[in-house]
Amino acid sequence: MKKLLNLKEKLKNLPEKPGVYIMKNSQEEIIYVGKAISLRNRVRQYFQSSKNHSIKVSSMVQQIQDFEYIVTDSELEALILECNLIKKHRPRYNVLLKDDKSYPYIKVTLHETYPRVLMTRRIIKDGSEYFGPYTSVFAVKKTMEAIKKVFPIRTCNKKVRKDGSVDRPCLNYHIRQCLGPCTGKVDVEDYGRMIEEIIQILKGKQDKLVEKLEQEMKIAAKGMEFEKAADLRDQINSLHIIAERQKVISNSQGDQDIIAIAMDDVGVCAQVFFVRGGKLIGRENFILNDIMDIEKAEFLTQFVKQFYNNNSFIPKEILLQEDIEDIEIISQWLSDKRGNKVYIRKPIRGEKRKLVKMVEKNALLSLEQYSGRIKRDRDRRYKALYQLKDLLELSETPHRIEAFDISNIQGTDSVGSMIVFEDGKPKKSDYRRFKIKWVEGPDDYASMEEILLRRFKRGIEERENLREKGIPIDKGKFSKLPDILMIDGGQGHTQVAQRVLDRWSLDIPICGMVKDNRHNTRGIYYKGRELIMDKDNQLFQMITRIQDESHRFALAYHQKLRGKSSFSSILDEIPGIGATRKNALLRHFRGLEGIKKASLEELKRVESMNERVAKSVYDYFNS
Repeated sequence: MKKLLNLKEKLKNLPEKPGVYIMKNSQEEIIYVGKAISLRNRVRQYFQSSKNHSIKVSSMVQQIQDFEYIVTDSELEALILECNLIKKHRPRYNVLLKDDKSYPYIKVTLHETYPRVLMTRRIIKDGSEYFGPYTSVFAVKKTMEAIKKVFPIRTCNKKVRKDGSVDRPCLNYHIRQCLGPCTGKVDVEDYGRMIEEIIQILKGKQDKLVEKLEQEMKIAAKGMEFEKAADLRDQINSLHIIAERQKVISNSQGDQDIIAIAMDDVGVCAQVFFVRGGKLIGRENFILNDIMDIEKAEFLTQFVKQFYNNNSFIPKEILLQEDIEDIEIISQWLSDKRGNKVYIRKPIRGEKRKLVKMVEKNALLSLEQYSGRIKRDRDRRYKALYQLKDLLELSETPHRIEAFDISNIQGTDSVGSMIVFEDGKPKKSDYRRFKIKWVEGPDDYASMEEILLRRFKRGIEERENLREKGIPIDKGKFSKLPDILMIDGGQGHTQVAQRVLDRWSLDIPICGMVKDNRHNTRGIYYKGRELIMDKDNQLFQMITRIQDESHRFALAYHQKLRGKSSFSSILDEIPGIGATRKNALLRHFRGLEGIKKASLEELKRVESMNERVAKSVYDYFNS
């Protein structure tokens, strides 16, 4: 009731101004970020009749416990802020691109007297010319290698000094891979013409150069200059390699990105083709499988905003398969980012429409391949769970499996791990680690009992607290209870687990994961007997995976703690060294090795140290 009153009061006070609204759940997590021309009208729509709401929106509204808003001066400002907030907070009800990478570009440093050709992932306004984006670093490197075989351009940072002095040339000059501008003997105009030819090649216009080189090769061969002819042949082959990487798909000479999507019951695939000067230089797939019912136009709108918010290069033209929302304001935003007009279009007919259909077809093929893999994997996982249900004679197929393991070396730094498999696959967000507090020495049974007691005590308490607050039970860190417990061990470990469950009268099946002499999975122990499984069936493979993952997670935590303790224990042995002085020493000398090599005077100068303690440290390492 209090929630409704608070929300109603906030809704009354919403301004009729552009801005960004931020929806939060009961844990104050940001679950959605949106923008609006009028905050009042847009936000109120969520809390009106739900008849016209999609399943996604209805689900989100049910979780909204609070909202915030930020007023902006314009819709454009709201759009930019929305993009940045989504990137920062990654709300679950926004479309989220998991692949937030920066693409490689080829950069020609035209602002330099003798320009270079480099690979970069950043576009800055420094007078350079950029080509890309490319989706393959390998392709960029091969293109650059091919260019350097044809053109002996400089690759170093040396500069011709204004006073006329020169540097000694490097090896590249002597092996004829660089003209050596650092020698002061290279004409700027001649070098510039070479750079212009490179730019034309990167624009896909290498035919004239190839023709010229072929004529020169024939003349050299006729003149018995076979070494020169061979060099020219290699240069021509290098240019052909570059051309092969650039497939002509359009008569347009401008820069285009072509975007289309495909949707099915598994997910959405967005495909982007990068066309530069009419040639396809790369393409990229984005597959999202956490998408609840969403229209193509809405998905495309959110995709375009996120994609170009992350991408530094904006083409002159963006072709889409569907009209998107806010097209004018998005076009204005991208035009500002590019520095000149950007056109966003949904072509109806002609060549551009054919290009969009081609991208759409590729998106569909990619999605079909992905969906096929997902469905095959899902079938294997469900088959394993059905086999587990039959083997244990359960009434229902288990959904959530929790597995526990202990790791220590001779009883030191004992730790426990809890890993979770839901529907047959790891749910790493629910993994938990335990540092053993109550048990001394190498006692696996007692250690296992401790972590199970702590896990279920915390879980039961969380469930009660959540019920009192009217919050769904699955929202706590331990409040979800497993359908099956998997314990690394046999009879003794399962008996320990049963004592813990009996304490809260919990009826959860317990299996021990039994290993052979080689520490490989052998079978499972259940209700007083070991159950043997066919090693080729899906269940055995799942149990093996659970056991291996449980052991890996426990061991990783143990190694982390052991590393910390072994590092710190040396200083802890020295009289007068507590936490404050230990940290001060480590900061001052940047590690244990620096402390070992320090003189007495150096140790005395450390903050919080006195002469007596400094001498203790010095004597410890030097006696």
